[in-house]
Amino acid sequence: QVQLVESGGGLVQPGGSLRLSCAASGRGFTIYSMGWYRQAPGKTRELVATIVTGGTTNYADSAKGRFTISRDNAKNTVYLQMSSLNPEDTAIYFCNANARLGYLRNDYWGQGTQVTVSS
Repeated sequence: QVQLVESGGGLVQPGGSLRLSCAASGRGFTIYSMGWYRQAPGKTRELVATIVTGGTTNYADSAKGRFTISRDNAKNTVYLQMSSLNPEDTAIYFCNANARLGYLRNDYWGQGTQVTVSS
């Protein structure tokens, strides 16, 4: 199995910045991509950003220009640097990894970390 643990969430004022981290652990797996998704109260889960091993990134329109995703392949860790935060960014942020374990390639999820943007 693949375990993902997020960290770095918390309370930040509008216009502030926050960096989320997610580390993958386990044995015998190969990660192809990692990413961040979020779910606000009363809303469905939505993609924020993804990054593949080669470095190609994909951002939601709401994240472009404000958020930066990066990855340390050697440590199987993904980061999300968030700037110019606004209350609409308030959500639980979930880490995702698309990984192969044995012959099966699946999506794995972390437990989520709360980000609250409020004055």
